Amino acid sequence: MVSKVLVAYGTTNGSTAQIAEAIADVLRKEGLTVEAMPARSVTSVESYDAVVVGGGLYAGRWHKDARRFVHRHARELTGRPLWLFSSGPLDPSASERDIPPVPGVRRAMIRLDAREHVTFGGCLEEGAKGFIARKIVSSGKGGDFRDFQQIEAWAARIGSELVQEPPVS
Repeated sequence: MVSKVLVAYGTTNGSTAQIAEAIADVLRKEGLTVEAMPARSVTSVESYDAVVVGGGLYAGRWHKDARRFVHRHARELTGRPLWLFSSGPLDPSASERDIPPVPGVRRAMIRLDAREHVTFGGCLEEGAKGFIARKIVSSGKGGDFRDFQQIEAWAARIGSELVQEPPVS
């Protein structure tokens, strides 16, 4: 059985971190030991049996910390159970249909043999960092479009797979 899981994330305003924490909470309920950490602070993934990596989407690109994480740890990630997620659409579309990964994430999925990718709705609210983010909010196009039932159901599927899996050697 897989026992130790890392949920690493790249976030600017904290909403992707909240998604990562929700995923970690579900995996803990499955009996797994889970650490949720900012991707930029992870120095090694060797001690983890499985990894989930998420990043916010900005102008059609995954958060730079998530991109750098999968590049920096590519060798260690290969051969481990790996799932990827994105957060970003500022509308209900991610709850209504499957949104494919952006090109850079799709390439990482192929290169690292990730099991799955999912895009969740994003969140951009008053007080957001960055000129463009503040403009989006002030124009009335912000909001919280995260669907935590969808997030928790996805995490539960991952947890079910992991508790049935032999550990990585």
